[in-house]
Amino acid sequence: MELFYWVVFGGLSLVVAGLELSKNSKDRITTSAAFNAFKNNYVLIYSLMMAGDWLQGPYVYFLYRQYGFDKGDIGRLFIAGFGSSMLFGTIVGSLADKQGRKRACLTYCITYILSCATKHSPQYKVLMIGRVLGGIATSLLFSAFESWLVAEHNKRNFDQQWLSLTFSKAIFFGNGLVAILSGLLGNVLTDTLGFGPVAPFDAAACFLAIGMAIILSSWTENYGDPSESKDLLTQFKGAAVAIASDEKIALLGAIQSLFEGSMYTFVFLWTPALSPNEEDIPHGFIFATFMLSSMLGSSIAARLLARVSPKVESYMQIVFAVSALSLFLPVVTSFLVPPSNVKHGGSISFAGCIQILGFCAFEGCVGIFWPSIMKMRSQYIPEESRSTIMNFFRIPLNIFVCVVLYNVNAFPITVMFGMCSIFLFMASILQRRLASVAESHRTRDILKGYQLVEGVVEDPLRHRRRRNLYNACVMESSRLPA
Repeated sequence: MELFYWVVFGGLSLVVAGLELSKNSKDRITTSAAFNAFKNNYVLIYSLMMAGDWLQGPYVYFLYRQYGFDKGDIGRLFIAGFGSSMLFGTIVGSLADKQGRKRACLTYCITYILSCATKHSPQYKVLMIGRVLGGIATSLLFSAFESWLVAEHNKRNFDQQWLSLTFSKAIFFGNGLVAILSGLLGNVLTDTLGFGPVAPFDAAACFLAIGMAIILSSWTENYGDPSESKDLLTQFKGAAVAIASDEKIALLGAIQSLFEGSMYTFVFLWTPALSPNEEDIPHGFIFATFMLSSMLGSSIAARLLARVSPKVESYMQIVFAVSALSLFLPVVTSFLVPPSNVKHGGSISFAGCIQILGFCAFEGCVGIFWPSIMKMRSQYIPEESRSTIMNFFRIPLNIFVCVVLYNVNAFPITVMFGMCSIFLFMASILQRRLASVAESHRTRDILKGYQLVEGVVEDPLRHRRRRNLYNACVMESSRLPA
């Protein structure tokens, strides 16, 4: 393996270790023993759930190829998964608000275990059923667990700022460290021990079963709106009204769809971008490097969320702009760097090295994105329809990914990266609008509170004096947590 890969991986490792070891009092939040036990329990379960997901990812396409299916057949299987997440996942995920979030999390475990079991069959119809089950499970993974956490956190009357600590730790371990270890474990099971490409799916089912047992023994149930008078259609209408009537929720949904759509597109594009002439690149090691970059991002997010300033709405504008520039690098290198003449089996090109650095920057932005978007969702999405609204957000995302998958060979790869870069730049603009709207609402709430205390202003001179006092209150409030 080339020295370049080790230098990048080693450099990122040192930076992550340095950030974690150099935390001071400003970067840490003082919490209670009860909260720490609650947080550790959730992080453990979330890590087990993500291990079940990460173990499967690198081997799905490879397994289908081993069964003799071509690109068209495999593409239809992937589209079925995202389509299932959009259709059935939205319905099942929305039921979590009414039937209970704990039940929804257990349903995720059962559904994904069944999906793993279908991988033992080479029959196309059975594999299609597995993709449908996997799509439903994905919707539950990215809505039910977070909904349960927020509701349980509030039910136990923990400090709101502590919620961001749970988010950042869950992403650091679940989306970073666990992803790296899952990749290594999958490689050992498949190649070193020779158990074949189905082995990682069996291991994933084991981790999911362990997590399900811990959920059954340690979690209590919580709901959004459990009233019997509300059917599923009423829930959908209520969620749609909430999105349409609150600009903050609508902006948040658009931002999430634009970023995650670009992120999932990147998953399909990074391999052909780094090996356009089928150069020999260490896919597993590069994946581990990306996950290390994500850990770096989540570590940075933990520091940012622990502080009063800057607010999450502000720094995410910069994160989206940086991610847009990162995914624009393949377009730039295609014009500025001469194409490589190396064919099959050669090492990575100079343009590929530049792109790896840009992709690591993008993965760092992904690491910041997850705990930050979770924090904003906890602030703006109403509790009674949290799971329903979060699954609504995934509808345009799944449509976008299905369209990209269907047309992945219709456009040059630089066009696809350019499109992702534009979407991320749009997310930065919408994030700026969200920050403005959130600040105006915060200011309006302060003014309402002031008027309740001071009474209605009538005299112009008194109005000016009180207005000056109000401005001072606004300046002071900017130093307080949102």
